[in-house]
Amino acid sequence: MSEQKAPKISPARRHYQRVTAAQAAGAADPRAAQGGEQYEVHAAYLWEARRTVKRIKSLEAKVAKKRELLPEFESYVAGVLEGGQGAQDDVLMTVMLWRLDVGDLAGGIEVADYALRHGLDTPDRFERDTASIVAEQVAEEALARLEATEGDELPAVAAELVMHLARAQALTEDADMHDQIRAKLHKALGYAYRESGSLGDALEQLRRALQLNDRVGVKKDIERLERQVRDEGKNAAQGTTAQG
Repeated sequence: MSEQKAPKISPARRHYQRVTAAQAAGAADPRAAQGGEQYEVHAAYLWEARRTVKRIKSLEAKVAKKRELLPEFESYVAGVLEGGQGAQDDVLMTVMLWRLDVGDLAGGIEVADYALRHGLDTPDRFERDTASIVAEQVAEEALARLEATEGDELPAVAAELVMHLARAQALTEDADMHDQIRAKLHKALGYAYRESGSLGDALEQLRRALQLNDRVGVKKDIERLERQVRDEGKNAAQGTTAQG
């Protein structure tokens, strides 16, 4: 059997998918499962897409295949986010998880905002709750990007990650989750703040991470930042004295 590839769809067809998905999502009972023509079509496509991904052994290749298949769901997801009332939607939730898997933080958090606002659960095959998955995957992706980025690009990358991490933190702030997961999110935000030049914010986040999990691995980073902040304060005070 040949590998599944996302079919090319015309702009008119994508518009139809978005509009009809929005209508069906708006009409669905928030206490029930999502239905409608577009849901059924995309649920069937997702079933095939998951089979395709499952056959791939390489994790790197799995991510590449998910990235290739995700555009097929864009119009449907846009419609649900536009008109949805919060019906349980396994297609939408799987797309959220796949977007996070491939590093599309903006796209994943966009769906997470809707999902957390309406209390949507992850599909049964996932053992963790929505807030925990969002917090941990956003944190892990951010940490990986920070580690992989060097030189002049790092401050800009870190500033973008601050935006995504802060949003993920705000969305999951009131959720009940393991302290280790929340600590990881604070750690990632602390490192992103540090690399973007916001040392005070970085210290605050890393201290909170340590409070939640004393094995999170930030003690030496906190010590270095504290020295750096003290030195910058001394230099600023000396500069003010010299000017006076």
